[in-house]
Amino acid sequence: MSFFSVLLALLLEQLKPLRGGNLIHDTLVGWVHWAGRNFDAGRPVHAWVVWCITVLVPALLAFGIYLSIARHSLLVALGWNVVVLYLTLGFRQFSHYFTDIRDALERGDELRARQLFAEWRHMDASELPRTELLRHVIEHSLLAAHRHVFGVFFWFIVLAAVGLGPAGAVLYRMAEFSSRYWTYRSHTVGVPTNPSLMGLAQRLFNGLDHLPSRLTAFGFAVVGNFEDAIDSWRRHAVLWQHASDGIILAAAAGAVGVRLGGSSAPGLSVDRTKTFEAGAPVGATDAEGHTGGLPPTLGHLRSIVGLVWRSVVLWMLLLALLTLANLTG
Repeated sequence: MSFFSVLLALLLEQLKPLRGGNLIHDTLVGWVHWAGRNFDAGRPVHAWVVWCITVLVPALLAFGIYLSIARHSLLVALGWNVVVLYLTLGFRQFSHYFTDIRDALERGDELRARQLFAEWRHMDASELPRTELLRHVIEHSLLAAHRHVFGVFFWFIVLAAVGLGPAGAVLYRMAEFSSRYWTYRSHTVGVPTNPSLMGLAQRLFNGLDHLPSRLTAFGFAVVGNFEDAIDSWRRHAVLWQHASDGIILAAAAGAVGVRLGGSSAPGLSVDRTKTFEAGAPVGATDAEGHTGGLPPTLGHLRSIVGLVWRSVVLWMLLLALLTLANLTG
C-alpha cells in the first residue's frame, strides 16, 4: 500500500499542485500559534507540552483516522494515505519559485529573478553577484526537496511499515514546521519566544532528520558522480553549521560537480530561520569555505533537477521491489 500511496500522491501533486498560502498552511500557522499562546508559560516543561500538542497530536489524529478507516476498507484507507501525502509531500509546494527564477534568468531578467528569490526565502538578494544568486537558489532548492519529499518519504515508509499509516509523514512535516515557526517568530517577527521551546523544536527535528538526510545524500551519490559525492561529503559537510544540511549539500555538490558553500556576499541579509550558515570552521579543508567543482551556472540548475528526480526514481524502485517481495513472500 505504501508504494501506491506515494505514487498516487506524487501524480496528484503534479496534476494539481498545492500552492503556498493555502488554507491548510494558514490552519497550521493558527494551530501552532494557538498552542504556544495557551500552553507556553516560559518553562522547559511547557516547551514539551507545546511541542507534543503541535506535532504529536496531528500525527496521532492522522493515525487514528487511518485505523478507523482500515477496519472497514483498505481501499478507503489507501485514499486517506494519498490525501495526507498530498498535503505533506511534493515538489510543487516550492518548485514554482525555482522554475520561475530559472525562467527569469534564462530570459536575462535578473531583477525579476532576485525579486522572486527574495519573496521565496525572505533574503535580500539585490546585491548578490549572479553566481552567488545561482548558488543560493541551488542550495535552498536542494534543502527544500529533502524536507518536502525525501524526509517525508522516509518517515511515512518507516511508520507505515509498523501499521501507523500516514502518521510518519505528518510527524516529520509538523516537526519541521514547528522548528521553523518558533525560530521565525523569535528572530524575524520580533515576538519573544520561550528559548526552551525554540531549542527543543530544533533539537527534535534535527533528531528526526538525522537518518533521512544521510539517505538523501547517499541517494544523490548513487544517481550522480558517486566518488566525487562521497569525497565531497567527507571533506566539506563541515562547512555548514547544521550537519544534516551540510551532508546533503556537500554530497549534491560532488554529485553534479558544482561549487557550493562560501561566505555570503556583502549586502546579503540572511534569514537564519530558513537557511544555513556557511563559513570555514576549524577542520574545514578549503580555506575559501566552499566545496570543489565549477562555479554555478544555469546548466547546473538543470543538473540539480535531474539529480533530484533520479533520486526519486531510485527510492521508488527500491520501495517497489520491497513491496513486490512482501507480496510474493
